[in-house]
Amino acid sequence: MYIYTCVDMSKLILVAAPMYYKGVYHFFYQHNPHAATFGEKMVWAHSVSYDLINWIHLNHAIEPSEPFDLNSCWSGSATIIPGKEQPVILYSGIDDKKHQVQNMAMPKNLSDPFLREWVKHPQNPVMTPPVGVEVDNFRDPSTAWLGKDGKWRVVIGAQNGDEGKVVLYQSEDFANWTVELNPFFASDNTGVCECPDFFPVSINSTNGVDTSVQNQSVKQVLKISYYRRNQDYYILGKYGNSDGNFIPDVKFTGTSLDLRFDYGKFYASKSFFDHAKSRRILWAWVDECDTRDDGIEKGWAGLQCIPRQVWLDESGNRLMQWPIEEVEKLRDKQISIKGEKLVGGSILEVSGITASQADVEVLFELPELENAEFLDESEVDPHLLCSEEYVSRSGIIGPFGLLALASEDQTEHTAIFFRIYKTSNRYICFMCSDQSRSSLRENLDKSSYGTIFDIDPNQKTISLRSLIDRSIIESFGEKGKICITSRVYPSLAIDKDAHLFAFNNGRQSVVISELNAWSMKHAEFDQDESIYQQ
Repeated sequence: MYIYTCVDMSKLILVAAPMYYKGVYHFFYQHNPHAATFGEKMVWAHSVSYDLINWIHLNHAIEPSEPFDLNSCWSGSATIIPGKEQPVILYSGIDDKKHQVQNMAMPKNLSDPFLREWVKHPQNPVMTPPVGVEVDNFRDPSTAWLGKDGKWRVVIGAQNGDEGKVVLYQSEDFANWTVELNPFFASDNTGVCECPDFFPVSINSTNGVDTSVQNQSVKQVLKISYYRRNQDYYILGKYGNSDGNFIPDVKFTGTSLDLRFDYGKFYASKSFFDHAKSRRILWAWVDECDTRDDGIEKGWAGLQCIPRQVWLDESGNRLMQWPIEEVEKLRDKQISIKGEKLVGGSILEVSGITASQADVEVLFELPELENAEFLDESEVDPHLLCSEEYVSRSGIIGPFGLLALASEDQTEHTAIFFRIYKTSNRYICFMCSDQSRSSLRENLDKSSYGTIFDIDPNQKTISLRSLIDRSIIESFGEKGKICITSRVYPSLAIDKDAHLFAFNNGRQSVVISELNAWSMKHAEFDQDESIYQQ
């Protein structure tokens, strides 16, 4: 791995508490120092960066040492206390009774921008499982926000039987916390809610806002990672901190209608406000699709996705995501294609770059949408319609898109594509990532991922961007409206034998209005911080 070097060597499990402090980005994450698997005695590993791309690995920030975290230091979040400008970490400890409790830690030296040493609070644990919450399913405190009443609030994931819960706590001093009796959010038949995140997004701007902002100019986002599904969902809504209620715009249904950050391999995401550039940044863990034994042999497990900027789209009904601008520092050799017509059944190689490590942006001109084939919405199944059976079957408008990490003869490839239909009252677009032919290897998860979204009947173009790096493909459809991340393990399409193609299997021609692709340099990671001093 090259674009993602900073994390693939770290036996990473999932992100804990990203933050920006005194000109430095901090990345804390769950880490097993002894194996490339999840295990007992998990620690908080710690890396820092000046640009979110190149990283310096530091000593562990928090390790099991006390009765309140003796069996592991699990995930949590960081909050920067205003005025003092003091970072505080809340984290889940697995205590000496194997109960999950919430603990607090503070930096030993605030003048150190790298925050190398952390001290555990003498009052730990500061929160214990309340009534109606299972003692072994009470974890992952969010970043705290400060209400207009001067009280701090934080949400924690929980479970009671088959009911998933997000529990709200309040504090006046950030040390003594009381629980709200009514759940902040609850969902039936889902099991535990992990890694809840709660943050505002601006209604009228793509800029991010601080986590404590609460006014008429923002909407609130509640994100939940459902452990049983291994998927991240989010809900937009309103929040009144006077009564502590979060009011969703649309109820969670447990179906494909619910909103997700990413429709592929993407879990346990965490966001933070980057006040240096006024943006909300989202990170997530991207798990493996090969076997546990493969992970042990590699010596690492899981990747962190490229950080994404997040904002509310113009409709106010969903979030948009885009790779942070800093990733463009890694762009190297570039090739461009313009005005290339792809007739039905055609394929075009995108040559002249390193296809195993690439950033590719393509804008397709669409034919007249009124020619799209009809689809009965009662039969819509995104998983089925994104399977290999459909990517190879000719439709009218699509499938068309990219074949990434492909062998020369396309025996191996991962197809990222669009397909457009009309229904009784609207036009819809499927965006899919088909992994069924991603590798000749056996014993791999080769699931297909996909979802649907409305498309404007007058729309003339549609865009796709894919970041490709040997075993991971992050794709962003229609300027970040839909995101799909895939893990693939080709056996033929490796290094110089990897190829990239644009294709159209639809009967209607599509035109590549413009395609730009870049070979990507590798990110740097180092234990010697002196080479990065500014």
